Amino acid sequence: MTELATGRRERTKAANRAALVDAARDAFGRLGYDAVAVRDIVRGTDLASGTFYNYFPDKDAIFRAVVDATGAEARRRVRAARARAGGFEQFVEAGYRAYFEFIVEDPATFAFVRRNIGAGIEHVLPLGAAELAEDLAGLAEGPALDRDYCAHAMVAVGIGIGARMAEREPPDVDGATRFATDLFLAGIAASARAAP
Repeated sequence: MTELATGRRERTKAANRAALVDAARDAFGRLGYDAVAVRDIVRGTDLASGTFYNYFPDKDAIFRAVVDATGAEARRRVRAARARAGGFEQFVEAGYRAYFEFIVEDPATFAFVRRNIGAGIEHVLPLGAAELAEDLAGLAEGPALDRDYCAHAMVAVGIGIGARMAEREPPDVDGATRFATDLFLAGIAASARAAP
């Protein structure tokens, strides 16, 4: 009986935390980081107001949890798309397309990213760059390049163009993908030509 109760308690805790993170994503998406108070987040759940502090010490901690969850899902989708690519050009295009589609396909995530660019979302950049450098190392063929610089540049371009795309009405995934891919591939080609 104790194991059953413990299992139920753990599921309840996980569900409460997930409800708070979902409500926070929605609140930050509607109001932006600066305008959100803890009570705005709790109002988006069926939980008692004091429950928040059982899971998060403050607004900044839950904001980081939303950013981390959003970043993890974006990286998962992008890595899966890159893994299916059939060469370097497809690798670049598939990664950008997966990221831009992720930004716009879920209205709550789209609103969160759109309202909170510059509020701390950028801390996930090193995680994506490290994974991209690993993926670049695993390519069977492609241009000779500095994987570290390449990975950081590709992620920075994606975040920058993704943020701008999110501000456009309507967002243009195809245009953003084409622009980021062409920009990056042209830069790699120019770098290869200039190499000694």
